[in-house]
Parts: sequence; C-alpha cells; structure tokens
Amino acid sequence: MLFNSFEFLVFLPIVFLLYWFAFKKLRAQNLFVVVASYLFYGWWDWRFLILIAFTTLCSYVSGILLERQEGHRHIQRLISIANIVLNLTILGIFKYFNFFSENLQHLFQWFGFELDWVTLDILLPVGISFYTFQALSYTIDIYRHKMKPTHDIVAFFAFISFFPQLVAGPIERATNLLPQFESQRTFDYTAAVDGMRQILWGLFKKIVVADTCAVAVNQIFANYQTLDSLNLVWGAFLFTFQIYGDFSGYSDIAIGTAKLFGINLLQNFNFPYFSRDIAEFWRRWHISLTTWFRDYIYIPLGGNRVSTLKHIRNILVVWALTGLWHGASWNFVLWGVYYGLFLLLEKFVLQKYLKKIPSWLCTVYTMLVVMIGWVFFSQTDFGALGHYLGTMFGI
Repeated sequence: MLFNSFEFLVFLPIVFLLYWFAFKKLRAQNLFVVVASYLFYGWWDWRFLILIAFTTLCSYVSGILLERQEGHRHIQRLISIANIVLNLTILGIFKYFNFFSENLQHLFQWFGFELDWVTLDILLPVGISFYTFQALSYTIDIYRHKMKPTHDIVAFFAFISFFPQLVAGPIERATNLLPQFESQRTFDYTAAVDGMRQILWGLFKKIVVADTCAVAVNQIFANYQTLDSLNLVWGAFLFTFQIYGDFSGYSDIAIGTAKLFGINLLQNFNFPYFSRDIAEFWRRWHISLTTWFRDYIYIPLGGNRVSTLKHIRNILVVWALTGLWHGASWNFVLWGVYYGLFLLLEKFVLQKYLKKIPSWLCTVYTMLVVMIGWVFFSQTDFGALGHYLGTMFGI
C-alpha cells in the first residue's frame, strides 16, 4: 500500500478513528496498531507477513534470553550473535543471494571454470532492510546495557511493524520508539494538525516534485545514448530533486502520520542540499541510516580512534556496506565507495580549503558531488554508467 494511493487515503482515516475511539486502552491500541500495520504491509503480498513476524519474534525472544543470562557475558554474546546472524541470513537470502551467486559464477568463469550455481526465484520483501536493522539495534542495545528488554510482546510487535515507517524508514531505535508503545497515549489536537501539515508537505514533495521530475528523468535515462552532454546533465540535475522528493517526502508522510497516533518519529532529512561539504550532507541526509551505520559498524570497528590506515579502512568498509544496503548491485557499492573517498579527501585534503571559500560556493561544490553521485546510483549497468558519465563530461 503506497502513501500516495487511493487505498491509503481510505485506510488512514479508518485506522485513525478506530484507534482513538474504539481502542482506548493501551494494550488494545497496540494490538490494533499491529493488525493495521500487518494489513498495510500484507497489501503487497501476504507472504511478507510470515517473514516480519518471524524476525520480530526472534528478536523479542533474544531480548528475554539476554536478560535471563545477566552476568554471563559469554552466553549473552552467543545469544546476540545468534540473533544477528539469523536476521542477516534472512536479509542475505532474500536480498543478496542471487547477487552473490551470480558474481561467484562469473568469478569462476573468469578463471576458466564452469560453475553450475543455484539462483532463487524469490520476491524481495518490501522494507526488509529497514525492519531488519530496527530489530538488530534492539538486540545490540540490550547487549550493550543501553536499555532493558520489554516483556510486552504486543508493544514489541507494534514497534517493529508500525506502518508509517515500516517500508522506508526512518529506521527507529528501540530506545526512542518502544517506550512510546509502552506508555499511554492521549490525543493531541495541535500535534495532529502539525502531522497533517507534514503529510501534505510530504505528498507535495512526492507528487509535485518527484513524480514531475520523473517524467523527464525517465525519458532522458531511457535515451541517454542519443542525447548530448547538456541533456544528460539536465537529467542528473532533475534526478537529484526527484530522489530527494521521493525519500524525504516519504519520511515527512511517515513522521506526520505517526503524529496522528501520538507517536514521535525521529527527523530523517534536514535540508541536505544546503550542506557545505559531503560530511555535513550525510549528517543531514537519511539521518537514521547514517547514524545506524555510525553506531553499529563504524564505532565498533574503532572509528577514528585508530591508526590512519585503519581509519581509512573503517570509512571505506562502512560506505561500501552503506551502498550495498541500498541495493544488490555493484553500482550501489561503487556509489558508497565514491562517498567514502570524498569523505577521506575532505578530511585529509579539502577541509582547510573549504573553510576559506564562501559558504555558497561550498554548497555548489556539495551539490555537484552529490549530483554526480546520483548518476552512480541510477545506472545499474556499468556500460550505461560509463557512457552517461563520459558524455556528461564531454569524453
């Protein structure tokens, strides 16, 4: 069910009215949230529900087991690892199995071996990357003693499946969202009005900005081989605003919708195209994702409190994984590494120069880097990517 669909237009007011007027007690409200969220998610394919329910149940049980083994860190470590491996295995099979299978086959062929490898004819579950990361953070935070596990299974199911942010984020932490499902909520007229404004603003970004840009972008991308440099630059420019309208528009609708139900989600976009450098851009773009990778991958690897070589390694590893998270294709990995290299370039070379030039010129620099980056993101075929970039730069 899409936010800009007729089905959602009917779904939302019905859920809103039942939530506040028919289910007034906390547990009943939470149970209704789960049912509504599963209806929303199952609208794509009911089989997706089996997967999200299994992921949710495993993460809930892991939290209980971690609490019972308090004081036995080696057992807690095994429990955490088991749940993390289980969740990543599910994600890997459904999102990345065919990608790695096909690449392994090509690798063997390159060395002269024919490998009869297996590929799976499976449908990628919508939003699996988002709710998997949300479930992982819950287990990790309990293991790190940042929070205590919940014993309210209904509240936990509501936390993982909450329909406004289920499909495309923000990726919520249990420390922020779960306590809101464990506390009684009351209707706040001011918050609801503010939420409606944010929903309308998100729909404007999606329908007016993103969908309008998409008409020209699709035409340019489909005919890139016959177009000149100026047209391809124009296509990349429009795609820059299309993807912002899509992603930030969805986040605005999600955050606004959550406010209607007395739930506060974290800000996910903060005017990223006004950033002075790439580091600032990623502090403003898809904030919930970048902070997730920072807290659960970058810092555990040592962050910047290691040798220069290891620091470089940490940045490149994190950004390669960030790219791969967006899709099972090498262009996404290349897109992530592209940003990792620019972050390293800024840190070790460009920062002293960026501080000396006018702010508006820094913003222009950031926009140019980002716009070129979106070309990497948009072209899954390396031949198309090379041709597009080459023509853009007159090569």
